[in-house]
Amino acid sequence: MVIHKPLNQCHIAIEGAIGVGKTTLTHKLADILNADVLLENIDDNPFIEFFYQDQIRHAMSVQLSFFFSRLKQWQGLQQPSLFSRGIISDFIFEKDRLFANLNLSDEELALYDQVARLVSVDIPKPDLVIYLQSQPDVIMQRIRLRNRNMEQGLSEAYLKDVIAAYDDFFFHYQDTPLLIVQTDQLDFSTRDKDVQALLQRIEKMRSNTEFWAEFSNI
Repeated sequence: MVIHKPLNQCHIAIEGAIGVGKTTLTHKLADILNADVLLENIDDNPFIEFFYQDQIRHAMSVQLSFFFSRLKQWQGLQQPSLFSRGIISDFIFEKDRLFANLNLSDEELALYDQVARLVSVDIPKPDLVIYLQSQPDVIMQRIRLRNRNMEQGLSEAYLKDVIAAYDDFFFHYQDTPLLIVQTDQLDFSTRDKDVQALLQRIEKMRSNTEFWAEFSNI
């Protein structure tokens, strides 16, 4: 395995597009590994619902709100006491720049970069990143089922842009070990055997970037 310590002592970060199942899998892995949970504070962002209704008008507001929230959370990982056991998070800090590049105009992005440079700090890296992939129609169905008010204005066109941005980001990603997981035929929320299969797949990793698309037997 490319991770050189037990999984229950690792920081494992789950990433992927909106509605792909990051938080569900985070809780499942944390329960199995007896790990702490670090969740992105999406519900605390006062601009996200407005952003889905009018992306151009509210892009900068939602981006800066997320930036400082993510930065504060990720800086907290530098406290040694938090590493007495493993941590499972449903985001990585680098996603902030990904969404800034996707949502901001050139002028806004230049301002964002100025702010980011002023508060730049050393950000700890996870021991493993798991990137969850799924088709847009599958994700949209999951979003409709969970029926969050803030996501009512999210369009499939924007979701496709997010997925494309994630695919490009992780195509070039080399900062940590990375397992790309195709989830359309997996159900981490109701089938514990799928979660166990994922853990077994992690244990079998021998290279820094690997892909798993094994279909689950229902």
